[in-house]
Amino acid sequence: MPRDRRVDAYIERAAEFARPILTHIRERVDAALPEAEETLKWGAPAFTLNGKILLGMAAFKQHAALNFWRGQELRGSEAKADGMGQFGRLMSLADLPDDAELDRLISEAAELSRTAPGPRPPKPPRAEPDMHPAFAEALAAAPAAADFFARSAPSCRREYLDWIAEAKRDETRTKRIAKAVEQLAEGKKLNWKYEKC
Repeated sequence: MPRDRRVDAYIERAAEFARPILTHIRERVDAALPEAEETLKWGAPAFTLNGKILLGMAAFKQHAALNFWRGQELRGSEAKADGMGQFGRLMSLADLPDDAELDRLISEAAELSRTAPGPRPPKPPRAEPDMHPAFAEALAAAPAAADFFARSAPSCRREYLDWIAEAKRDETRTKRIAKAVEQLAEGKKLNWKYEKC
């Protein structure tokens, strides 16, 4: 199994009691499933197979944790689902299952991952709302604003279009269109005041 330097660094930074636990889990994954890949997920070491998470481990100040991604299916009611990990608070190597049991769980986790559905396909982008005719006319009369609007991200354009469309009165819509054209001509997003620099 190729080693990930980030996992090496994570183990080196872990509390002294946790290093042998994390190292042993890593060695068992390598022995039981050499085709697994190491990575970091949510800032902690994890092991994947074909892009699917098998298990993760973590070190805390007072304990370490081991969690199988589909732990309930592997261990049934034995799999605790709390912040201590599915095997409780790991304080030493003695708190881990024996090597044969750990290897069995790793192999079963690999089998479960092979039968798991793949990741969901990304959602198609939302259609851009219709542009109010008065806004289209105002943009046509202000080339700088029209240019910035056309180059803006879809989310930026949507904010302006929704903001204008939500106006209930014509007077409010007219004010919003004027404000939008002014800000767009200056190269500003709708809520530019609230963005961090």
